[in-house]
Amino acid sequence: MLVVLRADASIEIGTGHVMRCLTLADELKRQGHQCLFICREHEGHLGELIVSKGYELYLLPASRSSKEQSSERAKNPHADWLGVSWQQDAEQTLEVLSAVEADWLVVDHYALDARWERQVVATVGQILVIDDLADRDHECSLLLDQNLGRVASDYDQRVPAHCVRLIGPEYVLLRPEFARLRQRSLKRRQQPQLKSILISLGGIDKTNVTGQVLRAIAESSLPSEIKLDIIMGAASPHLEEVRDQAQRLRFSVTVSVNVSDMAERMCEADLSIGAAGSTSWERCCLGLPAIVVVLADNQRLAAQALKEEDVAIIVDSGESVRTVLDRMMTDGSLTTSLASMARAGSELVDGMGCNRVVSELTGRSAGF
Repeated sequence: MLVVLRADASIEIGTGHVMRCLTLADELKRQGHQCLFICREHEGHLGELIVSKGYELYLLPASRSSKEQSSERAKNPHADWLGVSWQQDAEQTLEVLSAVEADWLVVDHYALDARWERQVVATVGQILVIDDLADRDHECSLLLDQNLGRVASDYDQRVPAHCVRLIGPEYVLLRPEFARLRQRSLKRRQQPQLKSILISLGGIDKTNVTGQVLRAIAESSLPSEIKLDIIMGAASPHLEEVRDQAQRLRFSVTVSVNVSDMAERMCEADLSIGAAGSTSWERCCLGLPAIVVVLADNQRLAAQALKEEDVAIIVDSGESVRTVLDRMMTDGSLTTSLASMARAGSELVDGMGCNRVVSELTGRSAGF
C-alpha cells in the first residue's frame, strides 16, 4: 500500500502536523507499506528530517507572498498558513499524485478543506483527514480527531455520510516507544516526588514562552537542586537566547535540540511544563503530570478538557507558572497533585492509537 501525506511545518504553523504524520508513516513503514510526503518549502519546514527518516519528499515551492487574500481568510482563518491559494496547492499536489499510484492520501493541514479535497480525491480514491478544529467541511473516507473533549457529532454536516470518524484519545498518534516505556514510567510515579522538570513548548515557540517559563521558575520558591530539562527545535528563533538564559539560572539545566529520546526524558521527569498540543497525549500515556500553557486559541478546547479530567493544570502565560509552582510547594498539595494527574492521564491514553488508525487504513484499502 502506498500512502501519500500532505502536511506542512513552518515558523508560523509549528512542527506538530508533520511530526504526527511522521509517526503515522513510521508505523505504516514498520508494517511494510510505502509512504511519501508532500510539503511546502516554508521557512522552518522539516524536509531534512523527513528525508533522514528514509521517506521520499516532494517539496512544493515557497510562495513569494506568505499572505492569502482577505476574502479567503474570511472563509478559513488559517488560509495564510498555505502560502498560496488552495487552488494552486491542489494543482501542485495533483502533479505529484498523478505520477504515483497512491492508495491513501493523508491530509493534515488547517488551511485545507473539502474544496481542495474534491480536487484531488479522484486521483487517490480515499482520503484520511487529520483535524483538530471541526470548523470546516471535508471530503474524506476517514476523519481523525484525536482530541479529548471532541465528539463525533461535532462533525455532523461536515463530512460525507460514508465517512468513518475516529474520535478521541483512543486514536492518538504516538510513537511506539511511549507504549514501550509506559509501565516503567507509571511505576516510578507510585511514590511521586519533584526532582526533575521537563520544559517543552513546541518545536518552534516563536514567542519565546520558554523564556517566560524560565523567568517564572527562577523567581519561584522551587529548591535549587531541582533539575530542568529544556527541549527545543533547531528552527526555534529564540534558541540561543534560551541557552544564554539557562546558564544564568540557579538550577542545573540542560538545553537539548531535536531530541530523539523524548519518551525516555518524559519517563524520567517528575513534572512537565508544556503546550496543549500533541505532546499532551505523550504525557498522558506516561502519566507525566503537567502544567500546560495555552499558546493558541485552537488549543483551548483540548486544554479545558485536560483540566476537567484533572490531567493538567492550565495557565494562559508562562509568567503564571510561578504562581502554580509556589502554591504547590507551600500548601502541601505537591505529591497529591502529581499522583492524581499521573493517574488521570494514564487512564486516557494507552499508546496504541497509531495501530488502530493503521488498521483502519489497511482494512479499508483491502476492501476498496
